[in-house]
Amino acid sequence: MTNKRRILITSALPYANGDIHIGHMVEHLITDFWSRFQKMRGHECLAICADDTHGAPIMVEARRLGIKPEEQIASMHEKHIKDFADFDVIYDNYHTTHSPLNQQLCEEFYLKLRDNGHIEKRSIKQTYCEHDKMFLPDRFVKGTCPKCGATDQYGDSCDVCGSVYNPIEMKDARCTICGNTPIEKESEHHFCKLSNFADFLKEWVPKHTSEGVAKKLSEWLDNELQDWCLTRDEPYFGFEVPGAKGKYYYVWFDAPIGYIASTWDWCKKNNRNLDEFWRNDQAEIYHNIGKDIIYFHSLFWPVMLKNAGYTTPKEIFVHGMLTVNGEKLSKSKGTFINARTYLNHLDPSYLRYYMACKLNSGIADLDLNWEDFLSRVNSDLIGKITNIASRGAQMLQKRLDGKMGHLPKLGQELVSKAQAKSDLIASLYEERQFAKAILEIREIADQANKYFDEMTPWKLIKEDPEETKEVLTTILNLFRLVSIYLKPILPSYVAKVEELFGDQPYTWDDVHTIVEGRTLNSFSHLLQRVDVKKINAITEESIAEQEKRKASANQASSEQSPIEVDPVEPEIEIGDFAKIDLRVAKVSKAESVPKASKLLKLELDLGPLGKRTVFAGIKSAYEPAELEGSLVVVVANLKARKMKFGTSEGMVLAAGPGGKDIWVINPQEGSKPGMRIN
Repeated sequence: MTNKRRILITSALPYANGDIHIGHMVEHLITDFWSRFQKMRGHECLAICADDTHGAPIMVEARRLGIKPEEQIASMHEKHIKDFADFDVIYDNYHTTHSPLNQQLCEEFYLKLRDNGHIEKRSIKQTYCEHDKMFLPDRFVKGTCPKCGATDQYGDSCDVCGSVYNPIEMKDARCTICGNTPIEKESEHHFCKLSNFADFLKEWVPKHTSEGVAKKLSEWLDNELQDWCLTRDEPYFGFEVPGAKGKYYYVWFDAPIGYIASTWDWCKKNNRNLDEFWRNDQAEIYHNIGKDIIYFHSLFWPVMLKNAGYTTPKEIFVHGMLTVNGEKLSKSKGTFINARTYLNHLDPSYLRYYMACKLNSGIADLDLNWEDFLSRVNSDLIGKITNIASRGAQMLQKRLDGKMGHLPKLGQELVSKAQAKSDLIASLYEERQFAKAILEIREIADQANKYFDEMTPWKLIKEDPEETKEVLTTILNLFRLVSIYLKPILPSYVAKVEELFGDQPYTWDDVHTIVEGRTLNSFSHLLQRVDVKKINAITEESIAEQEKRKASANQASSEQSPIEVDPVEPEIEIGDFAKIDLRVAKVSKAESVPKASKLLKLELDLGPLGKRTVFAGIKSAYEPAELEGSLVVVVANLKARKMKFGTSEGMVLAAGPGGKDIWVINPQEGSKPGMRIN
């Protein structure tokens, strides 16, 4: 083995605003496969991660749930840790960005940028929602891409053409919280002058990213680098910038610093020094990320590290995104699958094996095709690999004395060939060519099954039990080698193999050991075949979950009130009140809005003023049929409001404490549609 290495690998931090889903699992499995392999090789390898806990989405979600953001992120932290653990994904430390350690580091990084002359303050125009009384983060704005015209894109980048832009450049922009059109508003912010580091980045990027990633980044590096806005306005859940009241670090500033904070937390727990990893040119730091966040990790982050005197990553690992049955993760089609939903029905070893069969070091997307999944698991993992142990161990224990014999000459040749693959398979793991590693491992299983079938031990046992033992000893040694090679991918599965052979936890060097004359422990089934009904159950449960979540989101959208409400509204003059134009309207048609808990859709006839559509929050008190034909009072000059369910062109007046106790205000008898009410 080569000299012992000091390695640190991170996964991108999962956002604490939602559950872990199988799209996330691609990344975390890559990290887990690779870090487990490095540990088997005898290297020191820390797998580090944390929850990304700051930003407006956390604040908004906590408010919707009626809890504090700290409660929201604490609850999600526990769920994330359990999901990873139940998927056999083990981190040496799983921390949170909402920690004193991270806050201390953020201040250090910010002050280093400021003191070194890389921070500039200036006013900029931003999207601001007058309804929600907040500057909108990029992901809270949707609209049409200003570059290619793709619709329904987020405010920071386009999924179709890959362009990066400012939300105010978008066409048809809307607030994703309330649906209203945001306005432009000025605010002073702190910018990192990224162009100061142009020469450093042009040298750094090609050396620390793949050729394809470097080519993508050249789109920015070949032009003048734009300054990077490091701050956001209150209300915002995060850390306030020192000396700048009401300004908070942008989540993409404090999130990567969380890698260091999580390492620091581990060091404190293990009596180690942070500088051993983050200020040490001999240490190897790797970031494993999706291709959608290359920009932040390969431009901003190296600049922050360089300026603050920390070690920059040796390499940025970049992977593609997951599709299911050839399509992007879809909530309506049941392909958006939470990790917990999968775990409710299937063993994690199946998905770990399947993902390994598909993963390589490139950035192409990979597809989870359920039909292919069923075939690879049942035919390969169960039918070829697991079947070796089942055939060999059960025959040895049920029809012989359970004790292995010696390897015959042909058996020695087969085992030697399997052992000789050690360096090749190790190099494939090192390069994250997991699919190619699986092919090499499966070839050993194929040879074992071919040998078993050719030797026909079920016949041979009647004539020569000792030679039968030699056959079974051969295939069991081959299975043991297959298991050692598979351990980074199937740790729980291989733990049962270690128990079967009475072995200590396998290291990579254990491939050089041959097992002979050993009595096996009791054989227990390692894995069962996958029933297609369980796959269907995953899809059905996912659809049901998303329908429930969608209904909840629609309700929240229809009932959404501003993020910040002044305790006392400014006083108005009598003239302001006089501006309200109250008119009589006849309800021509009333119908329920299916996915809104409080709304009815009313078609109103205002006589000479024409017809209007109004959404009224009176569903709990009225059946639609009760209202049809009745007269109501409506604010006729209220500005139309675009809602999730359509545009509301007025307001029907009602009063009451709520629930069933809401009463629509009716005009006096004899009133006619369109009549003004003074």
